[in-house]
Amino acid sequence: MSTEPAAPLPPATFFEDLLGETPHVTRGIHSQTLEDHPDLRLVMFAFAPGEELSEHTAARPAVVHVLDGEGEAVVGGVHHRVHAGSWFRMPPRLPHSIRATTPLRMALYLLRASD
Repeated sequence: MSTEPAAPLPPATFFEDLLGETPHVTRGIHSQTLEDHPDLRLVMFAFAPGEELSEHTAARPAVVHVLDGEGEAVVGGVHHRVHAGSWFRMPPRLPHSIRATTPLRMALYLLRASD
């Protein structure tokens, strides 16, 4: 039986109110990275109505979770209406865009790329 102490666990990350971390904006798009580790990057976005992230891709798998507001997303060429509670996962390099029709806040989770 080994007598060496176990390696300490890394601390947990906890946000009591994820929406409270990103205020609404009246113009433009605000982005803020809340967590940045090799296995997960969390970026919060706030969009003013009419603002858009034009079509782009990500090098890592990604999850988008709309936390409030309404908008439109095009994911892999398919159009979707999004609202609070909408969620989608994308493989790397899948073209996507999102446009806010009302004030919209969302969480973007960039996952570890497959080896």
